[in-house]
Amino acid sequence: MHCPFCGNEDTKVLDSRQVEEGTTVRRRRECDRCLRRFTTFEKFEDSPLVVVKKDGRRDVFSRSKMMAGMLRACEKRPISIEQIEEAAYSIEKILRNTHEREVTSSEVGEAVLEQLFSLDEVAYIRFASVYRQFKDIQRFMEELNELIDKRGTFKK
Repeated sequence: MHCPFCGNEDTKVLDSRQVEEGTTVRRRRECDRCLRRFTTFEKFEDSPLVVVKKDGRRDVFSRSKMMAGMLRACEKRPISIEQIEEAAYSIEKILRNTHEREVTSSEVGEAVLEQLFSLDEVAYIRFASVYRQFKDIQRFMEELNELIDKRGTFKK
């Protein structure tokens, strides 16, 4: 494995562990030359999952792209990167378990909202405001009222 910082070919594995229910191996490595540490993931190659956009375009599903949106929603909130990674893995697993090769962008968005709801209500509202494209304060208030109703249902 080449060091991403200096390009050195000699790196050593400091720690290996299975993640994502044993489907991925996470390796913590250290470069022999610059002594910087980095993480690599070894994962079996799965058939591509395609996301069908609202306008009909098709893109290959990208967990990192989805996580970027989740990270923006969770910015300055008490949510660890590990929690976001677990949520993203859970979403991908749900989408792949449908056994469909294509999913709609709305299925992805709703799955993200569901995970964010259980993580942090503020992150949920932030993501919903972009995903559902709130046009005015009235739509924002409707979403807040729905959140309050859900919260009353789930957090009694």
